[in-house]
Order: sequence, then C-alpha cells, then structure tokens
Amino acid sequence: MNEPIEFVAQDGVGEADALQRLWTPHRMAYIKGENKPEHDEPRGCPFCRIPEMSDDEALIIGRGREVYAVLNLYPYNPGHLMVVPFRHVADYTDLTASETVEVAEFTQQAMRTVRAVSAAHGFNLGMNQGVIAGAGIAAHLHQHLVPRWGGDSNFMPIIGHTKVLPQLLAETRKLLADAWVTG
Repeated sequence: MNEPIEFVAQDGVGEADALQRLWTPHRMAYIKGENKPEHDEPRGCPFCRIPEMSDDEALIIGRGREVYAVLNLYPYNPGHLMVVPFRHVADYTDLTASETVEVAEFTQQAMRTVRAVSAAHGFNLGMNQGVIAGAGIAAHLHQHLVPRWGGDSNFMPIIGHTKVLPQLLAETRKLLADAWVTG
C-alpha cells in the first residue's frame, strides 16, 4: 500500500522526455470555482455555511463572538488560515467597531498560535476587497494569514506551478486548534 511511486515522464502526447511532472488534481476544484457562491446571498456562501459545521469538519481553529478562524482549503503554505466575520458582509468599511476589533484580536492570536506551533518567521496578511482586487469570494469579507519561512519559496511554484505542503489540513487544524488560546 505504501509502495514508492514511479514517475514516468512524458510530454503532452505520451513521448518520454527529461521532465518529471507532479500532478495536483485537487486544485481543479479551486480553478473551476467549486463551492464559490453564485450570488451575494448568505445561503449560497461557504463562509456562512462553515460555522454550521463541526470544527473538525469545517477546519475551524477558533470561534469568537463575531468572527472565527478557519484553515484555507487551498493553502499557499501550511497554516494558511483566514479570519472571517460570522456576519455576511463584503466590505471592510461595513464591519461594526466590535467586529473590527475582534478581526484584529483574532489575527494577533492566529499569529501567536502559528508561531508557537510551527515557528513561522513572518506572515503575509491581507484582504482582497472585490472581485477586481482578486477576492475569490468577494461577497463575504475574509482576511488571509499566510505563514512564511526563510526559503519557503523554491523552484516548485516557479517552475512546476506546484506548492508542496508537508501536512494534511486535518493535522494542521488539530495542531493549531490545540494551541489556540481563547480569551
């Protein structure tokens, strides 16, 4: 069952060449836009459905009064998570004062937790506001937190257009959830 995988390098028509290829078919769901809402209504929004699921099933790291932290299904790095308000709101300027504070507090807690679990050297934080700015799910605000390590970007994403993640999402969720300190 755990036999080594033999790579047979072939070009697009089946002729052997000098290249090895790594296939990531699970990314096709992201490319095709599966699970993205087709409209701005909360009933079609994955970020509105996630809190209705169990933490394990939904990959939720922590829940607050007005926001939650959840692993990204299509992570750039291990521990890539998002801070998401429970309320279906699209724009940062539409958050209430208390939602804004809790987004900030959860972001700080996420940074502390990821550092404690995986010794991240730094982070990329960001919100893409609107489809034109790159938001995959523009109808529901979410802030990304991407852990970074020195040398974490190598030839794989550049040459192979593939990101190598050394850990299953369920394992990452357990480590982070167990280390999450609720205040």
